[in-house]
Amino acid sequence: MTLKDFSNIKKLLETEHNIVIVTHKNPDGDAMGSSLGLYHFLNAYQQNVQVIVPNDYPSFLKWMPGHESVLKFDTQTEISEAQINNADIIFALDFNAFHRTGDMEKPLEKSKALKIMIDHHQEPEPFAKYMYSDVNMSSTSEMIYHFIDELDGLQHMNREIATCLYTGIMTDTGSFRFSSTTSLTHQVIAHLIDAGAKNSDIHNHVFDSNSYNRLQLLGCALSNLKVIPESRTAYITLSQEELNKFHFRKGDTEGFVNYGLSLENVVLAAIFIEDKQEGIVKISLRSEGNFSVNAMAREHFNGGGHINAAGGKSHLSLKDTVEKFISILPEYNKALNDE
Repeated sequence: MTLKDFSNIKKLLETEHNIVIVTHKNPDGDAMGSSLGLYHFLNAYQQNVQVIVPNDYPSFLKWMPGHESVLKFDTQTEISEAQINNADIIFALDFNAFHRTGDMEKPLEKSKALKIMIDHHQEPEPFAKYMYSDVNMSSTSEMIYHFIDELDGLQHMNREIATCLYTGIMTDTGSFRFSSTTSLTHQVIAHLIDAGAKNSDIHNHVFDSNSYNRLQLLGCALSNLKVIPESRTAYITLSQEELNKFHFRKGDTEGFVNYGLSLENVVLAAIFIEDKQEGIVKISLRSEGNFSVNAMAREHFNGGGHINAAGGKSHLSLKDTVEKFISILPEYNKALNDE
């Protein structure tokens, strides 16, 4: 995005508009943090703003300022479509292709609203008039901070905006330990804390609100953990039966894949989660160093993401999906062992 683009957007915000903020299906911490952070910022400009998500998001994010105003497209379809149809401006956050929004794809494609994309994933599709795309950024939430800065809007930074953006950055950087965390990221975080983000409270909300069932599910996942030494790979499986046994709720498996990556001499970790309702196996991939799970997810599992964190899906059975994963590892052995 050029300086002229930022100038044009700043001028747009000088008059009142109907603005809709949308994000990807199965919203995570960065999706919700960036969306709600931008929501609070635009409210400071007296805009008419609505956040719409494709479906529900984890309960450990439902304490964030403004979350109660969010519309869920799958259960509030009529009012959500009306908001999209009536929008003058649509912000697309933390995704760069409409198909990532699930059932919202067609209404968004049909909308005549001016579209602004802010995202850090690779290979963006050119659907927006203004595209702020940077694959080197730690998170879309960090990009929202810089977006606000470019609009000369940091004077509007308050506790609500800071709390949401801090949450998004923290979750998408693995609590600031991923390689995408830069010195600039820490400078942004410092300002957010100064603006009112309570870092310890936020961490507790997200990571320390475990249910008994979630810890039991984690125990099950760890008992299913397998290691393939020659490929420096670890993987976890969770069947629908196991999810049901421990009363799975959305978000309960967040972070499970990282346990595999924490093993000594492992540079690639995966988790395979059966979803009988959707008829798929959901896949999360993580890696260390320069091994690209984004490339693996795109080539083999209808997915994508970042170099060290990506996701995908399989329409095969859980057993066949794992067998496929194991079968493709030899072609990556050299790259995995070079790390």
